[in-house]
Amino acid sequence: MSGRNYSFRDFEKMANKVFARRYQSVGCLPATYMEKEFWQEITCGKMETVEYACDVDGSAFSSSDTDPLGSSKWNLKNLPRLPKSVLRLLETSIPGVTDPMLYIGMLFSMFAWHVEDHYLYSINYHHCGASKTWYGVPGHAALDFEKVVREHVYTTDILSGNGEDGAFDLLLGKTTLFPPNILLEHNVPVFKAVQKPGEFVVTFPRAYHAGFSHGFNCGEAVNFALGDWFPLGAIASKRYALLNRVPLLPHEELLCKEAMLLYASAELRDVDYSSADLESHRCIQVSFVKLMRFQHHVRWCLMKSRACAGVFPVSHGTVVCSLCKRDCYVAYINCACHSHLVCLRHDIEALKSPCGSNYTLFVRDHILEMEAAAKKFEQDELILEDIHRDKDTHNESPELDCSERQPKLIHGRRDLESEKHQPYLSSVYPTHSNSMPAQSLSIINDNEGHHVSETPILNSEKLSENLSRNAYESSVSSLSYDDCTSAHQDRLHDSARRPLSGQYSDDSDTEIFRVKRRSSVKVEKRSRHDSLPSQHSGHQV
Repeated sequence: MSGRNYSFRDFEKMANKVFARRYQSVGCLPATYMEKEFWQEITCGKMETVEYACDVDGSAFSSSDTDPLGSSKWNLKNLPRLPKSVLRLLETSIPGVTDPMLYIGMLFSMFAWHVEDHYLYSINYHHCGASKTWYGVPGHAALDFEKVVREHVYTTDILSGNGEDGAFDLLLGKTTLFPPNILLEHNVPVFKAVQKPGEFVVTFPRAYHAGFSHGFNCGEAVNFALGDWFPLGAIASKRYALLNRVPLLPHEELLCKEAMLLYASAELRDVDYSSADLESHRCIQVSFVKLMRFQHHVRWCLMKSRACAGVFPVSHGTVVCSLCKRDCYVAYINCACHSHLVCLRHDIEALKSPCGSNYTLFVRDHILEMEAAAKKFEQDELILEDIHRDKDTHNESPELDCSERQPKLIHGRRDLESEKHQPYLSSVYPTHSNSMPAQSLSIINDNEGHHVSETPILNSEKLSENLSRNAYESSVSSLSYDDCTSAHQDRLHDSARRPLSGQYSDDSDTEIFRVKRRSSVKVEKRSRHDSLPSQHSGHQV
């Protein structure tokens, strides 16, 4: 990192001078020629110093009321918070995710192979300057991409862990670059695009991409998410947890909020939705039903085994598991001193609280409404078919992964796994002995009429009264999601998480930015990979 400060015009002069000195030209050269030049220098290791102003806070889009572009949906300041973008539900802004960032490059400044945070969509606009070459791998081939990285780019002593998650962890550092022909030789599809000024490039969830600049240019990028992102976002959350990485987004909270908005809209089928909207809704519904089924089953098992001393409702935002860093919105457990918050995906029996107290189960205060929404969604046969199909194919669903671990979640009673239980029992809040009025109720399996258990539960008529009477937010002093995220994410600076406002400042006139030298990249050098393949159909590399 050079730490050098430039104005926009000074950086442009420097970049153009470097280009003219090398090619004795001030105009653009053919993209195929520039591509050959770039990979020749990368593979031979002879590249000169390249400076790149990346992740610069701000936007080159206008926000003026008199400028039609200021209110345009294609304005990257507005796009992440459009009605169909899931990110509109975030209560705080995240630079580079909900707020765009600028990228000012020069000859051969590049971005290494990577996927977006949480497998989000991204959109990149080319404001001005020389073209960029992009390489992209479809999301369905992400695991094949990681396998090639693991087996043909890096050796096992470099990877931080075994298997595909070790490669994923390394790729998160955004320091890995290698020619795309290595992927093609191992049957991983790769596509190429040349982006010119005035053009957008959209990357889809879990799509690895990389690229480089042909000369001085200025681009801008931001993230967004549609309903079909939730299944892939859940996989990203699972992988972050396996790597003990703090999430940047509260995936579980976003899913629940989007599902409840969908549930609140009356008679979904009567509205004239497009086929794309219906597919987005189905992804939300399927993901939500899976989550609610898993959460309900684990809570039922915990109370059946008496692993928790009591149950309390919560209304605060997302918190983070102290063990795996998963985001917790629907439910979690905690000890009396509130210093050992744990998600429901761990073996309760093996946990020892620092204060020696029993654990208490904390559940979202409107869990009854959430389970009612899930039951409503389940009435759609297509939703159930999707859930059963995922279960039969053993896809990468985090809920399927957790259901395989459910016997471990039971406090000393693995035999409970075989007992029957309703998908959604009435006993959402088993009472604490000193806190909530209760009544005894026999729970019946409606499908077969079998008596399952007799459990003290809250009187449903008194539920809302009890919830409003008790201020449980003040009883949970654990580190919040926002605090934990801002403390652990390198990407967020001192002003990283700012409250959203109704108006956007016009950052298009920002004069000074800090330039970073290109990070050292790990390049696999093999003579047989020194050149790109010359024949491939279409836009595939």
